[in-house]
Amino acid sequence: MLIPLIVACALFMENLDSSVVSTSLPQIALDLGVDPISLKLAFTSYLISVAVFLPISGWMADRFGARTIFRLAILVFVTGSVFCGLSSSLEGFVAARIVQGAGGAMMVPVGRLVMLRSVQKSDYLRAMSWLTVPAMIGPVLGPPLGGFITTYFEWRWIFWINIPISIVGLVLVSIFIKNYKEENLPPLDTRGFVLSGIGLAGFVFGVAASGIGVLPSWIDIVMIILGAAALYAYARHAVETPEPLMDLTLFRLPTFRVSVLGGLLFRIGVGAIPFLLPLLLQLGFGMTPFESGLLTFATAAGAVLMKFTAPRIVRAYGFRMVLMINTLFTTAFLLAILSFSKETPHMVIFAVLLIGGFFRSLQFTALNGLAFAEIDNRRMSHATSISSVGQQISAALGVAVGAAALEITRSIRGDMAVLPGDFAPAFLALAVIGLLCIPIYARMSPNAGSEVSGHRAEAAGEPSV
Repeated sequence: MLIPLIVACALFMENLDSSVVSTSLPQIALDLGVDPISLKLAFTSYLISVAVFLPISGWMADRFGARTIFRLAILVFVTGSVFCGLSSSLEGFVAARIVQGAGGAMMVPVGRLVMLRSVQKSDYLRAMSWLTVPAMIGPVLGPPLGGFITTYFEWRWIFWINIPISIVGLVLVSIFIKNYKEENLPPLDTRGFVLSGIGLAGFVFGVAASGIGVLPSWIDIVMIILGAAALYAYARHAVETPEPLMDLTLFRLPTFRVSVLGGLLFRIGVGAIPFLLPLLLQLGFGMTPFESGLLTFATAAGAVLMKFTAPRIVRAYGFRMVLMINTLFTTAFLLAILSFSKETPHMVIFAVLLIGGFFRSLQFTALNGLAFAEIDNRRMSHATSISSVGQQISAALGVAVGAAALEITRSIRGDMAVLPGDFAPAFLALAVIGLLCIPIYARMSPNAGSEVSGHRAEAAGEPSV
């Protein structure tokens, strides 16, 4: 389990950065002189950049070596971090986040690819659990650390702390990770990269930018239409190309299809929580960034606790039952946020977020394990890219949907203030979207993914994918 722990060093840096940013959003908006809701672009621009560059990360790792690309990814990520700290405008901040995203696009999937090629299938769940434990320390430390820095120092330092972390990561990667390469590698699908990049960036960024006045409305509409058309063109191109950038035939595998499509809806449902929750606590309830961070880290703490029990739960009940029932639990604790008020004791808020994070982590672990149940080593990089792209796009869409609902509620009221009651429609919309994944899970066989989970059940008369 040494390789997962080393890879987790890079994940720690990325997760620390993401959670630190979310806690500091209101103060960043104040310093840059922009509306806090418009900083959803800081979230979505990073996620879109990751999604655009993800598909070539596997090919680059196979072509130039996993260690080489992993080290390059860390360097690009920390460069973006430095420029984030130097930003003085929304446009500059978004551009720096795009650079960070390019680094993250290579860092996370290549690290996961290294891990998957280093362990047996029977150890996937255990390896993923150990991989994410150190990575989860980032989100645990991030909110209180980011809140402390923002409250008592300056928010720009939350990006510059990535510099020493990146140095440690570079040393560990250079010493312990082999430079895995693939022989007889096909040429890069350049046309596919262009089409998928334009499609993902145009569609998601157009949706995210809509309604906040950063761009004229007609440009937002053109971006959405152009993006959708490019995605359709890529789908046709992938079917006709012998070696596409992302092999869409993987969706013929039932477990992979369910994991990606069901996970897409689930992650949209929970993807806006890191964006909405700090705004609710700080702008709605008047907390300082430090006070907010001391509460929101509970979500990550719950996730860490679940990592030790997730494999046993999935082994006992199977992917199908866990994914269906756990979606209900997760949604219930998402909706519990609606009961928060200025008078709600902080321990109650902390407990709700802790338990909610616990169940969300179980869902993520199960979805990740299910995705690779039927994947052979030859197509592992394709599966990793598609799965990771789906995760980033769903999170970006979640932020866009949550922010749009918040903006609509505020505009109906007729002023620019952000009040606690404005968040209810956003959380309700996200909950409904998240529940739509249950029918997808219900079509699975009770033994789906059993080679990974170790679960065996009598499946007579049961539906199957």
